[in-house]
Amino acid sequence: MKALGTSRSIELLGSLQTVIASPLPEIAGHFSELLRPLLGHSALVIFTEDCTGRPQKKAGDKAIMDEVTLPELDAVRRALAADASDPWGRRAVIGGSDRPITAWTASTGALLVLTDPELTAAGAADPESTLAMIGRLWQLVATSIRQQVAAAAPAYLQDSRAASAERAKLIADLTDAHSTTLESLLAVLRAPSVSAEAARQTAIELAASAMVSLRAVSDRDRSLAEEPVAQAFARLRDDLRPLVRFGDLDVQFIEPPANGRALPGEVAHAGRAIVRGAVLALVEQSGVSRVRVQWDCDGSNLLIQIRDDGAGALTADSPGVSPLTARVAALGGSFDVQATAGWGSELTVALPLDAPLAPLSPAAEWGLSPREQGVLALVASGARNKAIAAELVISENTVKFHVANLLRKVGASTRSELAALAR
Repeated sequence: MKALGTSRSIELLGSLQTVIASPLPEIAGHFSELLRPLLGHSALVIFTEDCTGRPQKKAGDKAIMDEVTLPELDAVRRALAADASDPWGRRAVIGGSDRPITAWTASTGALLVLTDPELTAAGAADPESTLAMIGRLWQLVATSIRQQVAAAAPAYLQDSRAASAERAKLIADLTDAHSTTLESLLAVLRAPSVSAEAARQTAIELAASAMVSLRAVSDRDRSLAEEPVAQAFARLRDDLRPLVRFGDLDVQFIEPPANGRALPGEVAHAGRAIVRGAVLALVEQSGVSRVRVQWDCDGSNLLIQIRDDGAGALTADSPGVSPLTARVAALGGSFDVQATAGWGSELTVALPLDAPLAPLSPAAEWGLSPREQGVLALVASGARNKAIAAELVISENTVKFHVANLLRKVGASTRSELAALAR
């Protein structure tokens, strides 16, 4: 910051404080304003897997913000991993167009991309120092994002869960639509009546490649939105390690089954935040020397149990405990505190892995059979045909038959409209 001068450095620190103190949805805009006096840009894009519901945070040119995709940002991150020596002079496809960019990856794994960068007069005075300083500022902002997600306010959890559900339904609809189209194309091209062998073979290869790409997008989104339960628990142990290492507390960890169902990102973040808050509340009591933390997953809920060896005086209204109930309620979970004098306190939490379904419209209104009601409920949840078939133990062709009947009976023209009407 020496090249900027004292007054400009103070102003920069003030702007950084504004960025770090901003709610997650506003961070990109404030960070863009902070950087513009040093490095002009048409758009600023943040990609962080800490925010499962809304992993992209964007500011600037709307045409870029509306079109940028996760595969494009993944490609930039891979390029940085291969060579992160110089953020300047790079090009990448962002928002569907090849354009100059500068990019940095923070230690948290979060990515920052600035499109069409141009050093200002202030930044051009010492370009190398300017770019290095932006990299350090990004490291601070990325760390702040992770800390905000870890705090997981109830409003954020509700928004994140809604965004995750919305994205999952959209991808499910896109996958079904494109898969059906491509499968039909392959069937036609493979028909014996088609004589243009070379054209048919080429078309088959192109269609098969398109199907692979489509599935890759779906798989990438799933990896972003979910976290294996064992991995989530390992991150919890890392979070609590300083408390164990530098305190007198004995924390015993009872790990979940390694093959348990993957946790939605917002549930994994909330689970860790709840355990951290609960452990701190327990150790604030006198006489607590041991805490036992156990996670389990019954396929539908993340089950959390935390027990201490204190005096057994903890209640739901105790300091540090009452704020946790709001986090649990935001995800539609249950929270209970049991204390036995002289034996210690126990907190039990159940967080549902799936967002609750809104009530369906009365089946009688549309004249639906029990089987059609079951299919409709799963369609409304965002499930794909394959998942519906597995759940109801029927074939995918039977699912397609029921969905076609539902569209006709309900008066919907698309699967998305059907799900919306059902909800």
